[in-house]
Amino acid sequence: MNRPISQHRTLQPSGPPTQGTSQHARLNDSFDAIRHEFDAIVAELNLLRSQRDDLEAKVGQQLGELTKIQQSLYDLESQHNKVRTQYDEELHRLRGELHLLRQGAQPHPPVGTGSIGISGPAGPSNPLPGIQIGAGSQPYNNDPYYSRDRERERDKDREREQRERERERDRVDRERESDNRDRERDRARGDNRVVDPDFKRGLGDRDPKRPKQDRIKTDRPDHFSPSLGPGMTPKLPPPPSSSSAAPGGLAQTPYQGAGSSSNPADQPSHSGALVPVQAGSTGIPDDFDIHTISPEFKKEGSDWFAIFNSGVKRVLDVSLVHNLMHESVVCCVRFSHDGKYLATGCNRTAQIYDTKTGAKTCVLVDEGAGKSGDLYIRSVCFSPDGKYLATGAEDKQIRIWDIQKKRIRNVFDGHQQEIYSLDFSSDGRLIVSGSGDKTARIWDMESGSSKVLTINDPDSLNNDAGVTSVAISPNGQFVAAGSLDTVVRIWDVATAQLVERLRGHKDSVYSVAFTPDGKGLVSGSLDKTLKYWDVSGLMPGGKGRKENANGGPANGPGAVVRKEGDKGSPCTMNFLGHKDYVLSVAVSHDGQWVVSGSKDRGVQFWDSRSAIVQCMLQGHKNSVISIDLSPAGNILATGSGDWQARIWSYTTV
Repeated sequence: MNRPISQHRTLQPSGPPTQGTSQHARLNDSFDAIRHEFDAIVAELNLLRSQRDDLEAKVGQQLGELTKIQQSLYDLESQHNKVRTQYDEELHRLRGELHLLRQGAQPHPPVGTGSIGISGPAGPSNPLPGIQIGAGSQPYNNDPYYSRDRERERDKDREREQRERERERDRVDRERESDNRDRERDRARGDNRVVDPDFKRGLGDRDPKRPKQDRIKTDRPDHFSPSLGPGMTPKLPPPPSSSSAAPGGLAQTPYQGAGSSSNPADQPSHSGALVPVQAGSTGIPDDFDIHTISPEFKKEGSDWFAIFNSGVKRVLDVSLVHNLMHESVVCCVRFSHDGKYLATGCNRTAQIYDTKTGAKTCVLVDEGAGKSGDLYIRSVCFSPDGKYLATGAEDKQIRIWDIQKKRIRNVFDGHQQEIYSLDFSSDGRLIVSGSGDKTARIWDMESGSSKVLTINDPDSLNNDAGVTSVAISPNGQFVAAGSLDTVVRIWDVATAQLVERLRGHKDSVYSVAFTPDGKGLVSGSLDKTLKYWDVSGLMPGGKGRKENANGGPANGPGAVVRKEGDKGSPCTMNFLGHKDYVLSVAVSHDGQWVVSGSKDRGVQFWDSRSAIVQCMLQGHKNSVISIDLSPAGNILATGSGDWQARIWSYTTV
């Protein structure tokens, strides 16, 4: 039967879908999946950004609080040092009274405000028995009732003072523990061990038969070595009874030139010599408050400040240029002769930085050195042409590095103990080294031969005369060396003969530096002072200098002779103001400024003509172990036990 065409079903395609349609669907699905994943990642990133911003805000707040806490701790430590000094003075006075009581003589009661915590003149501590109190009165030391009352009052005072001392000691211990915890958190950069930053240790307590590691790790107090580590308080030598500090910290103490006596009448007269500083309130007060100082006499940075002496016209401005972080304590800093580079020494490495950008350009490591224990680079020095860097270390070796190749060019062996100081001659032919083995050596850069400058004084004040610092005079004729036995010595380079002993410091000398004209020598000591020595008599044509027919120095022993009555190179100025050991000194390229770094964490700029302090700079959180002034311009470098080196600029205003 035939059906109409309209009644037939339409034919549906029975084959598979086209390939283009399937691919389009898969692409849409992939895009959707990518879009969802991207949205999830964006959301997660926004969350992380928010968390990062919160963390940065918290870290910034905590750093600000930590800075305030550290400054407060430093202020408390300064106050504690003053209180401790007052306690020591009072204890000394009470011991004197007790000694007199045991001898049967009643001490005179103190006159004025001589008690602890109050400054003022104290009465005599050793009066003669039988001193009258007033007209017609009986000697008080013969009155049994008076003596008994005085004894009871003294016992009560001693008990009260003992309680105060105990409370003060507990408070300081708590502060010190808190400070140590803060330091540990700051330095937890992958190296969690505590490095003892006392880099002069081993000088005062050296035993040649004891291994070096024992010397480094010992905690025995050392009268000749500053304890630079956090929380360590060395026993300081007792202050001399003849010196007194003015309110400004610049009182003049009697100074002694080489061979001079303590009697002022015996001091030699030198026409044209620099005039010693007189006592006066021309320094920076000990108890200053940075917040109360007039803005014209202070300058503050984010983590440093400078205070200028209000007693003199301000002619200096100081600014921080670069802060160079290290992986250990910075033992030494030294500029190249053109001032473009700064070398630093720390544990096992010497670094070289571009002084303009602060970028580290070179790291020098001796891979052949032993890997066990520490090996601190205690001295660095550029050759005058800037091609070589000399380093002196604890392993008794002097390494001369080719800076461009980063390879060792020479190794000079000969010292028997650690090397603490190096200095090149201006022509680069010689390098002088100072060591704890009581010698300095002059090395020939080409041949490697050396002259030994030995210390064998029969009248040395102590048996340890380790050399802590050396310097060659600008004309290359003399070598000066500071020593642990408080003496500064000067040798003739050509003859290796000792020509001068400069005595006057009351504790070990840790740093020496010639003035640019070679007529002066500055020394810094653990007695907290700097001294300026007039050595112009050693110069050609100077007093006591013997010359040959050509006008040059005579060769052989006796090149420098002393005329009868000549007492040598005198100390013409004392620089007083540091509150702790002076560890490093330097003289500016123009001779205008003397700069010093100290265990009191401060750097001071002194007028080289008057020895008056112009500026006190605070920024490091530990002892300022080393400083250097650029030979080419107004740039200062400082190295500290806080694992930082800093580059500063100073300008005349």
